[in-house]
Amino acid sequence: MVEGSMTQGAGQGPEVERTATVRDFRVPAYVHETAPYAAPGAHASEPAPPSEEGPEEALPEGYTPTQRDLPVIRRGDTVQVAVDPAPAAVQQPATGQGPLFVVGDVHGYLDELLAALREKGLVDDAGQWCAGTSRLWFLGDFTDRGPDGIGVIDLVMRLSAEAAAAGGYCKALMGNHELLLLGAKRFGDTPVNSGAGTATFQAAWLLNGGQKTDMDRLQDHHLQWMARLDAMEEVDDHLLVHSDATTYLDYGRSIEEVNDTVRETLTRNDAEEVWDLFRKFTKRFSFRDEGGADAVRSLLDTYGGTRIVHGHSPIPYLLGEVGSEDGEDDTRTVVEGPHVYADGLAIAMDGGVTMAGKLLVQQLPLEA
Repeated sequence: MVEGSMTQGAGQGPEVERTATVRDFRVPAYVHETAPYAAPGAHASEPAPPSEEGPEEALPEGYTPTQRDLPVIRRGDTVQVAVDPAPAAVQQPATGQGPLFVVGDVHGYLDELLAALREKGLVDDAGQWCAGTSRLWFLGDFTDRGPDGIGVIDLVMRLSAEAAAAGGYCKALMGNHELLLLGAKRFGDTPVNSGAGTATFQAAWLLNGGQKTDMDRLQDHHLQWMARLDAMEEVDDHLLVHSDATTYLDYGRSIEEVNDTVRETLTRNDAEEVWDLFRKFTKRFSFRDEGGADAVRSLLDTYGGTRIVHGHSPIPYLLGEVGSEDGEDDTRTVVEGPHVYADGLAIAMDGGVTMAGKLLVQQLPLEA
């Protein structure tokens, strides 16, 4: 698609002063279940695979996401966090192109997505593109956990056509849940070697929020669209990816090579290869702890850009305060905008909509 020049704003109204508010991050019921998961065909005495409670480097070589891919937390284990309000006015880039926006994980929350896009002036009250030459990137994870993943995919596909017709664009990246849904549809209960026993895509999909209504409505054009998504892209000196992990280095030394390798892997339609791809895309927290900034630099030095922008790991987890097994404090978490960390090199965009958090839509670059 050809990016047009900026002719007008993105539909924003007058600038309004925004204040941070306290939001209750309610925990979905399924995270409180503690029974260990045993994949079909796995022996009962096999140890359960580890959960992702630490950085990628702490995970064993055979790590596999056959448990739920977020740490278990108890209701009330939240924390008060001061977050600066995001700027309400659309910033105009100096490149002559329309402003750039990114969207964090949606996970089937269609109504919340439409509300967030309307708030930024990207769609009108009818959900139609109204942002002219603006550029919009989704960072992956459109389905699972929420009520209408297929509706989210249909919206993104439609906005892609409408934005292109207006001289802008709407594009999307591959998330681990796209790989999970593709695998569940293609391979079902076919056993794969998970590195911690036998697993199946179907079992992992259900365990990680798979919705029967999404599977029932999934059509060939949805599958084709998901299988063709890029894994990463550089836009306006921002390296856009889904996962906060160095996984991408396993698939190529350039953005084009990574994207080609991921697509070719999906084209070969080998269950073991696709499982390994899904397993690696599910790793998280590589940028959060000691050495995190160096992990970010390894990606930026290889693929370009001066900042990495990702989804995948909800901001409350990245803050390191949620997920603790200590204490019973009934405190609250507020997330009103992206989380900048790793020496200012990483921008996290998953506001935790599946935890009653905020679905983030953010214009880039961020204000200094």
